[in-house]
Amino acid sequence: MFKRFFIKYNYISYGEEIFALISYSPLWQTMKKKNVNTYQLIQKGIDKRTIQNLRENKNITMLTAEKLCRILKCNISHIVEFIE
Repeated sequence: MFKRFFIKYNYISYGEEIFALISYSPLWQTMKKKNVNTYQLIQKGIDKRTIQNLRENKNITMLTAEKLCRILKCNISHIVEFIE
């Protein structure tokens, strides 16, 4: 019996199970270490919808990733991790 397999946003669904491909948990840890909150990100040009996408581990553009790195003075590994 075959199970359905598909990718939607940054998630893989295999049957009933859903797996995230990427996680923005390093972003939240970095923000906490640097005492930066989402309001400050919004003030520096990060859209509210983008913040919601980050909370839901959805896609963001590389431009947004670059903006986050510049705001937080960090590199990409401090905002995103890839899950295998």
